Amino acid sequence: MSTSSQTIMTPSLESRLESAARDLGFVAFGIADADAAPHTVKRLAQWLADGCHGDMIWMESRAEQRGSPKGLWPDVQSVISLGMSYAPTEDPMALAQHADIGRISVYAQGADYHDIVKKALKALARWMVTEIPDLQLKLFVDTAPVMEKPLAEAAGLGWQGKHSNLVSRDHGSWLFLGAIYVSVALKPSVAGRDRCGSCDACQRICPTNAFPAPYQVDARRCISYLTIEHDGPIPEELRQGIGNHIYGCDDCLSVCPWNKFAQSAHRHRAFLPRAELSAPELGDILPLDDPSFRQIFAGSPIKRIGRNRMVRNAAIAAGNSGNNSYIPILTQLCGDESAMVADAATWALAQLRRR
Repeated sequence: MSTSSQTIMTPSLESRLESAARDLGFVAFGIADADAAPHTVKRLAQWLADGCHGDMIWMESRAEQRGSPKGLWPDVQSVISLGMSYAPTEDPMALAQHADIGRISVYAQGADYHDIVKKALKALARWMVTEIPDLQLKLFVDTAPVMEKPLAEAAGLGWQGKHSNLVSRDHGSWLFLGAIYVSVALKPSVAGRDRCGSCDACQRICPTNAFPAPYQVDARRCISYLTIEHDGPIPEELRQGIGNHIYGCDDCLSVCPWNKFAQSAHRHRAFLPRAELSAPELGDILPLDDPSFRQIFAGSPIKRIGRNRMVRNAAIAAGNSGNNSYIPILTQLCGDESAMVADAATWALAQLRRR
């Protein structure tokens, strides 16, 4: 009686690595060669030369390291790119019609993504060290000169859309990105392919015209930059366009047609929105002092911008609201110790009185 032998296929290191990543909460996974995005260097240099980075001086000071993985770490052979979903349940654009509500970007309504993603990256790194002898690695989540989006595209997680953010066929624009640089060569994934086509919805929706051309963003006009990174008075010609945004902006992401495939069920539970951050009233934000600001926004990425920027943003939103009930608190803020808060409050008062 003859017996037939059956070959047992051992899963590859790459497939086991992906399985481990998904067990840790990552919904997107891919691998790219360290030199898979050479166009990044030229694009970054031109963007910086045009001054589109605004006050983000760190983008310029570490441009050589940011331009390519080997510029940051010469020993890197492969880049593991990972994405964690924060897909919202509600349409972020719905609050645009509620002038007395401050709009906070979806990514900042839950726990600080730096902490959540980094914890998962460290756990995955520990798994890799036990699997690959003599492995060296470095992990990053928005805290080092790493071009996460071009690398994620090269690793097949999606493509950089016309708004410059990553777009995934499965998760839309709602992905937190992390990266692990490793000192071994892994089998690369198939790179992402641009699927924007003729759509320009993200370009047309921008209230401050921050896109000089498709695939280009001028941070100096971007609401996310102005309300988060910019420390000083916001240019007056851009203030009406800010509307009721008080921290970041999701407009160009929200209108992307690919978001219809993004399911909030895939969202990591840590990013469920906190009630006080999903739809805060301007009247609750404007009177904040520093201790109360820190208390409310503890554990949130919002905390890093500080009380002054947040109240500045809320004052501008109040000026755009048309609601005269803000006049007393704005009058008080005109004498605020922070010059940029006082400036925003003075402008807002003028807007309300004019109306």
